[in-house]
Amino acid sequence: MNGIYGAWRARVQRGVMIFLALALLAMPALADRKPTVLVFGDSLSAGYGLAVNQGWVALTAQRMLRTHPTWRVVNASISGETTAGGAARIAAELARTHPSVVVIELGANDGLRGLDPAQTRANLDRMIRNAKSAKAKVLLIGMRMPPNFGLQYTSAFEQNYALLAKRHGTAFVPFLLAPIMADRNAFQEDNMHPVARVQGKLRDHVWVALAPLLK
Repeated sequence: MNGIYGAWRARVQRGVMIFLALALLAMPALADRKPTVLVFGDSLSAGYGLAVNQGWVALTAQRMLRTHPTWRVVNASISGETTAGGAARIAAELARTHPSVVVIELGANDGLRGLDPAQTRANLDRMIRNAKSAKAKVLLIGMRMPPNFGLQYTSAFEQNYALLAKRHGTAFVPFLLAPIMADRNAFQEDNMHPVARVQGKLRDHVWVALAPLLK
C-alpha cells in the first residue's frame, strides 16, 4: 500500500508542478496584454495609397502612445472589405485581439456596389452584436453615398448607421469624411481616398467620439 500511495503522491506532485509551470509561463502574456482598440474597416481605415504611418488609424495610435500609453491599436482594416466580409471575420478578430473598444468603419464598398441597404444593416448589426457580446464598447462610423445613386438609396444607406447607433447605444460618428468633403484637393486621383495631409483631420474627427471610450 505504501508503494502505491507513494507512486500516487509522486504523480500528484508532478501534476501540480506542471500546472504551476504553465501558470507562470502564462503570467507574462497576461501582464503584457494591453487594453486594445480594434479598428475594423475598409480602405479608408487601411490607409490606401499612403505610407504605413500616415493613415488616420496610425495617427490615432501615435496619439494614444502619448495620451493613453497603456492602450494599443490593432488595425484589422482591409481594402475592398464589405460588411459581409467583416461580419464573416469579426469573431476571429475578437478572439485574437480581445479588444476593449471596437471601431467599425464599413459599408462604403456595399454602397458603391449598389448592394441592398437592408443587407448592409443586417451585417453591421451582426458585427455590433458580436463586439458587445465580447464585452467591447463600440464606435460606429458612418458613410454616405454620392447623390448620383439616387435619393431613395442614399437616404436608406445613410440612415442605417444612425438607426443602428441608436438601437445599440453605441458611440457614433455619422460621416467619416465630413471634415474634408468640401476640399477636392483632399482626395487622391480616384476622388475617393483621402491624401496624407488630411489624415490628421480624420483622426481628430474620430477622436472626439473615441476618447471617451478609453476611460
